[in-house]
Amino acid sequence: MTTAALPRRTGTPPAATVDLAGTAWPLYKLEALAAGLIVFVLVLAVTQVLQAAVLSAAGVAVAVWWARRITLGRRSSQPTP
Repeated sequence: MTTAALPRRTGTPPAATVDLAGTAWPLYKLEALAAGLIVFVLVLAVTQVLQAAVLSAAGVAVAVWWARRITLGRRSSQPTP
């Protein structure tokens, strides 16, 4: 039998987490969900069009999610003096 092991990062500190119902959620995921919710409410209040609110909130949530994940990954890979 052949198995493939995924490479593991060593020496990287874990991301900040928040405990929700016994599950540790990375903080960047909660920040993305909060940003998406805020954008959803604001766009819905201004335009009163559900489709525009959902699409813009989803776009903002994905952008914040990946931007925060990438910046945290780069920050943890930089050597500390």
